[in-house]
Amino acid sequence: MVIATQASKFSLPQENPGVTTVLEYLVKKFPAVSSATWLQRMDRGKVHWHDGSLITATSPFQAQQRVYYYRELAREEKIPFEESILFQDEHLLVAFKPHFLPVTPGGIYINECLQNRLKKKTGNDNLQALHRLDRVTAGLVLFSTKPESRHFYHTLFESRQITKTYQAIAKVDSIKPIKGMEWDVANRIEKSSLGFRMQVSDGNANSHSLIRCVKQVASEALFELKPTTGKTHQLRVHMQSLGYPILNDRYYPSLQAEAPRDFSSPLQLLAKELRFIDPISQQARFFDCGVELSLKS
Repeated sequence: MVIATQASKFSLPQENPGVTTVLEYLVKKFPAVSSATWLQRMDRGKVHWHDGSLITATSPFQAQQRVYYYRELAREEKIPFEESILFQDEHLLVAFKPHFLPVTPGGIYINECLQNRLKKKTGNDNLQALHRLDRVTAGLVLFSTKPESRHFYHTLFESRQITKTYQAIAKVDSIKPIKGMEWDVANRIEKSSLGFRMQVSDGNANSHSLIRCVKQVASEALFELKPTTGKTHQLRVHMQSLGYPILNDRYYPSLQAEAPRDFSSPLQLLAKELRFIDPISQQARFFDCGVELSLKS
């Protein structure tokens, strides 16, 4: 049994969804987790309020109160790649995330995520990711190191004051040179019927990326991508909308069948650079992950 070393947390909603106890709400919120499992966690002291007092089977629902719990798995897959810390000061930590490692706990991953690995490595339980990368994407992730200054960095992302640069590799037509070509992609991205996949839909654009081909060798090309919005799977969807799906993408343009994980074929998408004005020091910040995607051809 794998038990999370760091608590997951959420706030109970302001509107009561028709429950009497916290237990009833947990079963409603997490339908994949049985009532018996929640009772076992409560019996072991693994569900509590913000002040540390335990939540039991009879604890009443309290609107907007924060609930802490520890996720459990029968076993957890080890991701055989290491993260690295590239920068750290009083307020900010910048890390390189390898392919296949999730940023935060979720699904079949508890301790095998960038945030929990870094908490263990630094001894700082206050570390919190300021943004997300797909589990299959590698590259730079910013973390807040202390709650008191976190909102300043959240505002950077909310107001789009961070310039992000990615690299991607895709298969291309070997007889059609596209090096130097640029695309300004703006469209509407919404969830598909599958939920975890996104699709381009009719309506006002809610996503925008600038894409440029910087190198082409035979049937492969290297692209530079600059998203100005941050929709789920945005760059993957935009690349496939151009007819250049990212190499080793198992979701786009079509969903591939489940298969044993192949660590030798990562998605060829890399969050390479971040630029912004630090909201506390007012210094210009520039971070490069120090890794390059390379064409095989």
